[in-house]
Amino acid sequence: MNETAHSPTLTASGASRSALRWLLAPLVALAVAGAALYLWDPLRAFDTGAPPVEKLTFERVVLDSGGIHLKVRAGGSEPMTIAQVQVDEAYWTFTQDPPGRLARVASAWLHIPYPWVLGEKHEVKLVTNTGATFKREIEVAVPTPRPSGRTLFMQAIVGAFVGIVPVVIGLMFYPTLRGLGSRGLGFVLALTVGLLVFLLVDTFKEAIELGSKSAAAFQGIAMVLLAATTTALGLFVIGRRHGVPTGLALATFIALGIGLHNLGEGLAIGAAFATGAAPLGTFLVLGFTLHNITEGIGIAAPLVEKRPPLSTFAGLALLAGAPAILGMWLGSLAHAPQWSAFALAIGAGAILQVVVEVTAYLIRISAREGSPWLSPPVLGGFALGVLAMYLTGMAVKI
Repeated sequence: MNETAHSPTLTASGASRSALRWLLAPLVALAVAGAALYLWDPLRAFDTGAPPVEKLTFERVVLDSGGIHLKVRAGGSEPMTIAQVQVDEAYWTFTQDPPGRLARVASAWLHIPYPWVLGEKHEVKLVTNTGATFKREIEVAVPTPRPSGRTLFMQAIVGAFVGIVPVVIGLMFYPTLRGLGSRGLGFVLALTVGLLVFLLVDTFKEAIELGSKSAAAFQGIAMVLLAATTTALGLFVIGRRHGVPTGLALATFIALGIGLHNLGEGLAIGAAFATGAAPLGTFLVLGFTLHNITEGIGIAAPLVEKRPPLSTFAGLALLAGAPAILGMWLGSLAHAPQWSAFALAIGAGAILQVVVEVTAYLIRISAREGSPWLSPPVLGGFALGVLAMYLTGMAVKI
């Protein structure tokens, strides 16, 4: 009897070849089906001569001395051609960069040498070669700020006031938090959950609004839900690699979630700077600062039982607040609704993970003390957290 024919090595090799064949079989079938569909083209029987479905999304508007500049992104079923441009019901010449037909999901800049009027309202209408029209209103025409070293520096200053300063102020409540006792700790943890729940709802709302403004091909709302869910599950797995996060680990996750939220907040402010349509006044910046102070308190809450070194507080403040600066730079230089929605969705997912972990931590603390976790101090802290974020949020909504 031939022993080699039945050796484990040959048996494993044969199993691998069989598995490879079963892997290739559906791929070959797919290729054959696609080739048959392309060559046979049964869809010709349904061709009624109607024009293809066309969609166009306006992503950016820039106004300067050279006229109006639009960044557009194509959608629809077929490549499209922008044939004419109207501004305030009058046809105008334009140049397209890059020129030619716009493939699906492709973008291009349209440069229109129109003498826009400061403070006036203008309407731009794009007409494709099939006769489809797409409108974009410019509510108040103002010059679009040009990025420069000085403007980026000033945006960093504003970002620091919006993100870092309020978190530092909130962390300064740490000595007070340490003197509250076990019941006070439950109150502060519940307050943290309340403010995070408000941030979660607010971030989801903004992400979905931006996602609905993006090109249809990006499937904005589905993208937001998938990005948020994936982020929450990924951070949950990472956070539990070494057991349930407590103390500094939990505070770091809270700071990370808040930092990703502040990144999205910075993107919105930077986009407002880029359009010049919503300049931030001192009152609005102070409103953002007040709104974000409670975030620092939430970061400090898990650290009450064991005091970390001062450098740890500095690191947490930067992790939570510095992304606001980065967001402002990105928003002013390269704003697009789909990427802003994606960033906010990641922030929402991170906040959702933190809400789960802080709530679990609160339940463990209550069980250790032998008291119900849904006690009056806990319910009061949660309500106060939501109410504080809601009331301070009124100062930043315009």
